Amino acid sequence: MAATPALLPPRAPFTVAVHNTRSRRVEAVEPLRPGHLGMYSCGPTVYAPQHIGNMRSQVVADLLRRAFAASGLQVDHVINITDVGHLTGDADDGDDKLELAATRSGESAGEIVARYTEQWQQDRSLLGCAEPTVLPRATDHIAEMIVMVQALEAAGNTYRTDDGIYFDTSTFEHYTDLTGQDLAAMETTGRVEGVDLKRHPADFALWKFSPDGVQRQQEWDSPWGVGFPGWHIECSAMSTKYLGDQFDVHTGGVDHIAVHHTNEIAQSECSLHLHPWVPYWVHHEFLKLGADKISKSSGHTLVLSDLIDQGFDPLAFRLFLLQAHYRSQQDFSIDGLGGAQAALERLRRRAADARDDAAARGLELDPGIAQPFRDRFWAAIADDVNTPQALAVAFELARAADLSSAEVYALLVDFDDLLGLDLADAPSTTAADVAVDDIDPAAQALLAERTAAREAKDWARADAIRDQLVAGGFEIIDTAAGPRLRRTSS
Repeated sequence: MAATPALLPPRAPFTVAVHNTRSRRVEAVEPLRPGHLGMYSCGPTVYAPQHIGNMRSQVVADLLRRAFAASGLQVDHVINITDVGHLTGDADDGDDKLELAATRSGESAGEIVARYTEQWQQDRSLLGCAEPTVLPRATDHIAEMIVMVQALEAAGNTYRTDDGIYFDTSTFEHYTDLTGQDLAAMETTGRVEGVDLKRHPADFALWKFSPDGVQRQQEWDSPWGVGFPGWHIECSAMSTKYLGDQFDVHTGGVDHIAVHHTNEIAQSECSLHLHPWVPYWVHHEFLKLGADKISKSSGHTLVLSDLIDQGFDPLAFRLFLLQAHYRSQQDFSIDGLGGAQAALERLRRRAADARDDAAARGLELDPGIAQPFRDRFWAAIADDVNTPQALAVAFELARAADLSSAEVYALLVDFDDLLGLDLADAPSTTAADVAVDDIDPAAQALLAERTAAREAKDWARADAIRDQLVAGGFEIIDTAAGPRLRRTSS
């Protein structure tokens, strides 16, 4: 078997800039510890299947992690599993989502957590997401949450009601920094529906008491009585346990800005006595199905296995997500996913054919020729992880006529450190895939003319012939036996 073509030398370190919700502008990320970056991403509440909208958050977090790692940083990435405390209402009202799911199904909360955690982990793997450095579960960190609430109580940031211990938002001057809202205007947000004991609508539960006469599946002793933690305190306790009192980047969906992440900041900065707790906050927009965002509450629960059952490669869904910037809402459609699958297949074929051609012919790469493509790709990623622009460079590379197969393969593998499309191991193209000699002599004649034009360095003529062949329903691929045609339309 021929050797794999040589790859490009290591990338020079660069700096990644992201849109920081906290400052409302794109900023270069400067880690608190040189060479190291700590990142926390809000993970799933595992009371139901994780739909494809949920999975956008995982792909975006993975892209950020890959971008920081490619820039030369050592990344510690923590993602949590919420398996208790997430109520059905943001106003600290309603039932716990896990308890409610257990009651409806007749299963234990533990059985539900195990099933949907496994589904989420499998889907992350199928989508090419790297494993987190740490994957903590909320129920394993009750002690840390209680310590944090005690610190808030000692600092005078809490008060007690009949149903729990609450954070007093009037005690934290930076409470509205992340949203830019006027705290007084939040009286009209409706966030207190069903909870009329709070001093202010924005106040939130740190510890909820188990109702009298009700035996919950998930409840713990605490200094304030038997109960369970509030949703927000979980992320503060787990992130700081594994990343330290301060870390660099926190990610999540835009729906977390006004409540969950605002409350995380409040309780963390007050209990730890520091500001800012996390300097960079990165939020992604919704994936939409038609006119609505995809969510469990709206009934749009399309999951990754549904797409696989329809014949789609899960990495085609990843590529679909990469076609939109993470800060843009994205409309999902089967037609759009079909286009992404076709694009994925083109990239894989190009990578495989370039690899096999370079290995068979012993071609060497010229890093100097490859560098302009490399510079443009990673410049797009450094500029707020602009995946649409980076993909445009990758597809331009796949069509390039003036690079050797070794250079094309090396660049696609380099780009795949970010794209995560498994291009290095793309399956080889067989002769049956590419030969059309016996059915289209006119197209073969054009291909031969294009080959001659390239050898004469008549790039304009070669490009014109390529465009003519593409218009005729063919694509040109390089193989060890030389350029061949593949029919793309009938």
